[in-house]
Parts: sequence; structure tokens; C-alpha cells
Amino acid sequence: MQNLNVGLIGGGFMGKAHSLAYAAMPMFFWPAPALPVRHTIAEANPELAAEAARRFGFENSTADWRSIIDDPDIHVVDIATPNHLHAEIAIAAAEAGKHIICEKPLARTGEESKAMYDAVKDKNIVHMVAFNYRRTPAVALAKKYIEEGAIGQILSFRGTYLQDWSADPNSPLSWRFQKNIAGSGALGDIATHVIDMARYLVGEFSAVNAVLSTWIPERPLQAGGADALGTVRGGEGPKGQVDVDDEVMTMIRFANGAVGSVEATRNAHGRNNYITFEIHGTEGSIVFNYERRDELQVAFASDQADRRGFRTVYTGPAHPYGEGLWPIPALGIGYGETKIIEAYDFFKAIAEGGSVSPNFADGYQVALIDDAIVESAAKESWVEVPQINS
Repeated sequence: MQNLNVGLIGGGFMGKAHSLAYAAMPMFFWPAPALPVRHTIAEANPELAAEAARRFGFENSTADWRSIIDDPDIHVVDIATPNHLHAEIAIAAAEAGKHIICEKPLARTGEESKAMYDAVKDKNIVHMVAFNYRRTPAVALAKKYIEEGAIGQILSFRGTYLQDWSADPNSPLSWRFQKNIAGSGALGDIATHVIDMARYLVGEFSAVNAVLSTWIPERPLQAGGADALGTVRGGEGPKGQVDVDDEVMTMIRFANGAVGSVEATRNAHGRNNYITFEIHGTEGSIVFNYERRDELQVAFASDQADRRGFRTVYTGPAHPYGEGLWPIPALGIGYGETKIIEAYDFFKAIAEGGSVSPNFADGYQVALIDDAIVESAAKESWVEVPQINS
């Protein structure tokens, strides 16, 4: 069992989630495919970096992310920064021959994503984009049912990601509301998770017809660089312009003939992390709600008429990743476990010399879908989605 030294760039919310996964993965999946060693963490200044190292259990800290790239003892580069830094860091890591895991979205645009994909595609490295929600066991179980043909040919997909953390106009102007840093708003930040699920479960998008809306055009300027995610208020001070979308709604045509829709907003009062999908096929239906993440609802047309309807399957040891999680279904999982599973699959691919999905090709394809959604909203018409291999 080899030790793999990790250099983590970014000590915020996602840095916390990734650090937890590295510490806990061998506890859940033993024998582990490899042992992640929390070697070095990079932050914006030496004080923040040292604090993050103490908090997250890293051996070293730095205020220069390039020192992680240049360190021959570091095997894995983990990018948990705001989106505008993803491309530069990933390309440098690829040139240095490091394995890379990058938070979603892969980049701000399809053009940036292509540069990242081109940098890794001919290298003998493992690369991953962190769409962790697809690793919820219930979502993996839905994939299993679909591949087994349990619901027949897929006809339609309906997906949502609804949150309310920015519904208050006094929540501050974090980087997530600034196009030059984030690239887009609700589209890149949260809709991409549902787009990834739709690709994973149904297939490639062939065309989209979208609407983008910005409900709060300006917000109070934020004090400090930390992303508060709506937990603080900006007060009565000066305000700055919001130049990204608050809400996205798109219809979808899939390449296999299915149809669908995705809706995402951060302005839905009462919705916390409401990720859902409903998939209808010729032989049944599947429903998932992340706020009840241990459950998958299924309905099969083959059931006897007096027993036909939705039943709830509670995921546990008998289901995907169940062997490494908790021994009783009722114990359940949380957000952290999806990151632990993500780390397991990533390090397994490194240890075995394989690949993992979603990778930078998937991240690039999602970025092309995002670009098509933006174009569709501007044109108020259907737009075809380019395919990487077309």
C-alpha cells in the first residue's frame, strides 16, 4: 500500500471537505488502495496557510501554490480554489506530471476547460473533476437499475438544484457573484451537478433551450476574502454589481432521443440543498431527493396491478459503496461520505494505473453544455451542444 502525498490548494469550505476525505477514506475502505498523506496546503498568505495546516492536519503550509507544483515529493495536486485559478494551476500540475483532482466547475468557460483537458489527455496521470453528488450511493444505485434495464428505455429526465443561501439581497457580494472569478452563477455553481447526473444516468446532451435570470442586480461588498455562502450580511455599506445568473432553467434534448429539463437557483426560500431527479422509462420510474439521500424511490411497470406504485429503497451494505460505509442502512450518510467515496475512487485509479470518471473530459463536456445554455438564453432559441469527439 503506497503513500501518496497530497498538495491541497485552497483552505476554505472545499479544502475542509477534501481534507476530511483524505483522513477518513482509509477508515472506511480498508485495505485502502493507497494512503493519502496530507503533505502541504497552500493559502493566500502565510498566516492563513499555517492556520489551515493546523486545522486540516497538513504537515506543511505555503503561500505560493507553485511550490506545490515544484515539489518532487508531492504526487497529487488538489485544486479547491475559486474558479478563475483552476486552469492555470491544473495546466502547471499536468506539465509537472502530477495527478489532479479539481473542484467543479472545471473552469469558467469551455475554452478554459479545453486547455485543461488538452494539458492532461496525453499525460500518464489520473485527473478528476469533483462532481461528488453522483457518488451518493442512491444515485449509483439508480445507475445500476438503469444499466440493468429495470426501467426500460429512458424517456425523460427532470432535475433540480434549489438553494436559498443567496435569496436575501443583503447577503454579500462573494466571488460567486462575479463573472470574472466564477464564470457564471447558479449555472456553473450548482446546475453543473445536475447536468453531470443527467449525463451519468441518461446520456449526452444534443441541444438546449434555456432561460437565465438575475434577480438581485447588486449586493453589499464583502469584507475579507472568505466565501461566507450567505451566513453573514453585508449591512448598509457600498454595493457592487452582480453580473452572473441567479437562476437557470433549460429544456434538454438528449442524443438518445430522451427529453428533459434542469432548473437551478440559489434564491428559493425554504430549499437548502434540494438536488432532485425524476427519470421515466418505458418500464418504470426512479426518483431521488438529496435531502433524503439514503432513499431511492422506484416504480416498476412489471409489478402486479394491486402493488404498483412507488416503493422506497433505503441504501446500505447491499448497495453501491455499501461495503465501506455503515453496516446498517438506517445509520445513513452525509455530505462528507460522498467526498470519502470520491477520494476512494480517485486513489484507486492512481494505485491501479487506471482512470476515473468524471474526469477532465467530462468537465470539458459539461462546460460546453454551459456555454450552449448561455448562448441559448441570449438567442432565446434551441442551441446544439458541441461534442468533444465530434
